[in-house]
Amino acid sequence: MLDTNVLVSALLKPGGNPARVLDLVVGGALILLWDSRILYEYREVLRRSKFSLDALLVDDLVALLEKIGESVTPLPLSYSIPDQDDLPFLEVALGGCAAALVTGNTKDYGPSVKGLSIVNPADFLRIFGREKKQSS
Repeated sequence: MLDTNVLVSALLKPGGNPARVLDLVVGGALILLWDSRILYEYREVLRRSKFSLDALLVDDLVALLEKIGESVTPLPLSYSIPDQDDLPFLEVALGGCAAALVTGNTKDYGPSVKGLSIVNPADFLRIFGREKKQSS
């Protein structure tokens, strides 16, 4: 599960850790979970003028993520988290049994919820790399 801030960072800094995580999704190494609220937020935030991203690029990326990802119909949660606007990400991650929720703002969720790892892109890449090496 990718928080919107990871996509923003990936597009603004193509060589950074968020871009590496997005590359894993686009390359098929990871399955992105989403629902309509998530796709709407991705599109809305990425098209904000302050980011100066090409609208067609944004639309193409979101369409690709929808196509290669997995739709989830989560149950509503009654969790209290610091930023309630992030609750849909938690609902989709838990509803889709995500291995992790990757975010640049881990404090918005807390360290873990119901066993879900909430990690920043750098930590996720370390964990993912270690798991890949063990399974090889």
